[in-house]
Amino acid sequence: MPKVLTFAFSLTLSLSLLGAAPRFFKVHPDWDKEGFPKHAACYQSPEELKKMVGSIKSFPKPTNGAIRVVGTGHSFMMPGYRTLMPITRAAGFEQPIHLHTSGGITGSTRYKWEQENGIYQFEGRKPRPILLASIANAQWDAMTWGPYFHDKPQYYTCWIDFCLKYNPQMKFYLSDAWPQLHQLGFQPKTEEEITEEVMLRMGNEKRKIYSKLIHSLRKDYPDKVFIMPTSDAMVLAALHQIREGLPGVEGLHKAVGGKTRSLWKDPLGHLGPGFDRLEGYVFYATLYGRSPVLIEKQVSFRGDPEFPSQDLDEIFRKIAWEAVANHPLSGVKDENNDGVADALQ
Repeated sequence: MPKVLTFAFSLTLSLSLLGAAPRFFKVHPDWDKEGFPKHAACYQSPEELKKMVGSIKSFPKPTNGAIRVVGTGHSFMMPGYRTLMPITRAAGFEQPIHLHTSGGITGSTRYKWEQENGIYQFEGRKPRPILLASIANAQWDAMTWGPYFHDKPQYYTCWIDFCLKYNPQMKFYLSDAWPQLHQLGFQPKTEEEITEEVMLRMGNEKRKIYSKLIHSLRKDYPDKVFIMPTSDAMVLAALHQIREGLPGVEGLHKAVGGKTRSLWKDPLGHLGPGFDRLEGYVFYATLYGRSPVLIEKQVSFRGDPEFPSQDLDEIFRKIAWEAVANHPLSGVKDENNDGVADALQ
């Protein structure tokens, strides 16, 4: 990856993705208590936090409309983080971003908080305040997260409170991922079993889970917390594939139909080839309140130059905006259908 001065990418992505994503696990009981151990890094001064990491990431206040983003996440977030960069570049600016990510459960908001603070499962180990130090010592506009099984509000409020202490104007965005095969309760033998009705049901289940979480957070942080609706976007893409097909896409799910060019590529549900673009467009549309369709330049994505085709890329852009503009918790409304959030008019 070429060095870009305005792009900070702290990546510790695990390669053992499937083994690192348990659905059932134990959580330290003190998460249900008020506060954290006194030695937690979050209670240290900005100067002490900076000493712990040696240096911090910071960016000057953008004059080109860019939003300075810090974020956590796992392999379900990496496609969006990766493709957001060339998307914003095509839109006319470099994306200022600073991430602390890793695979599976180790990229969850709860795990990263414990790791950065040196508490609970990291008790006795040196804190790694990769994000905390930069949040306390620099200006940021937004924080993004990837979801994980059995998330609780307190896994997010700790990050929100810390961010708002130093950057009161910040907003927060949770990706809702997408439907997964485990929701079916059985392994489908053919893709014909994954009908429109099934996809809509699975998508609605995801929406209910994360809408409940966001609503609980909004009680204490009104107009601060939003959803990046990747799930709705993937459901729309699946419906498109079922009804009329997507250009160059061979199937719905490689773990069921065996086709490489599918929406999903493995039992856990990682995205298939090219669909990282769709997630990146969803991230862009939510964060910036603008339809990717309005980006006039062709985006210089890495990978196969023949797939996705330009036709498929244009469909991705439209789907992303449809998902974002129609989700009640995205923070984006476009009642006049001009591709720009009404709040930006």
